[in-house]
Amino acid sequence: MANNSSKELTPIQIVNELNKFIIGQHEAKRAVAIALRNRWRRQQVSSPLREEISPNNIILIGPTGVGKTEISRRLAKLANAPFIKVEASKFTEVGYVGRDVESIIRDLSDFAVNMIKTEKTQVIQPKAEALAEDRILDILIPPVKRTVQKGQRQTQEDASEAKQEEFENQKTREWMKKKLQKGELDDKMIEFDTTSVANNIGMQILGPFGMDDMGININEIMGNIMPKKKKKKKTTVADARKFLAQEEAQKLIDMDAVQREAIQRVENSGIVVIDEIDKVAGGGKGQGPDVSREGVQRDLLPIVEGSNVNTKYGIVKTDHILFIASGAFHMSKPS
Repeated sequence: MANNSSKELTPIQIVNELNKFIIGQHEAKRAVAIALRNRWRRQQVSSPLREEISPNNIILIGPTGVGKTEISRRLAKLANAPFIKVEASKFTEVGYVGRDVESIIRDLSDFAVNMIKTEKTQVIQPKAEALAEDRILDILIPPVKRTVQKGQRQTQEDASEAKQEEFENQKTREWMKKKLQKGELDDKMIEFDTTSVANNIGMQILGPFGMDDMGININEIMGNIMPKKKKKKKTTVADARKFLAQEEAQKLIDMDAVQREAIQRVENSGIVVIDEIDKVAGGGKGQGPDVSREGVQRDLLPIVEGSNVNTKYGIVKTDHILFIASGAFHMSKPS
């Protein structure tokens, strides 16, 4: 979904924002601004009727360098929407060697997951940094551990001594924490335990039904079966803070919620720019590479009109994704 700032923008305000970065192209700016505003209007409608409202896809016609792609990119940033730009000539129809058009939606889903993950990380960053500081302080000033043997009673003197040691340890810890926050310990070398993350072992599924890009991470499959190993890492305190903060942030983020939100945002706010769409326009000869190009057109049509695409995060409905096709159309006509 679009962020709050973009919801308040009218088409005129959206055009004014685009004017800050792009010169001219008033008709194109007006068209994309109205399309963005219509998406916001759709979100205000009740659920049964909302599903019946489809976005108006756009074709931008113009030579290279006039700002077709830049308009779409700036619009996506303005709307805080998942955005991907692809070239139509890079795809092949199903059955040919190469990427099929459904990989566009899978790439868009990957982009949305990374975007939401970054947003969540920014929110929990202070908490992650605080947890990282505590881990570093535990290494520099280990907590007091007093063990009482079985069957041995702890005297009042021992309890008082333990309380004093704990108080002094806490006092030293507070003093060290201030030095850590001021950056006075950044150059100090420390050694800490970290969960070893093996290199991602990717496996590509080759086969029909548009499954060529459904990458499977073996580490994710084996993660619950194989125990995670811990290894020692020795770095400066400054590097350790960054590394441990990142590790703590990963633990705090609910990836299932991220994936659900990513699919929802792709379905309701996703923007796909298909550049060089004129390159796959059939020339009517029916031979040579035109056969494959027309196949790409046939494969693109159901996605643009609305279909379900399998991704590793779940099924994505493309009914309300905004598709913006662009091309020069020197050799062929848009019709």
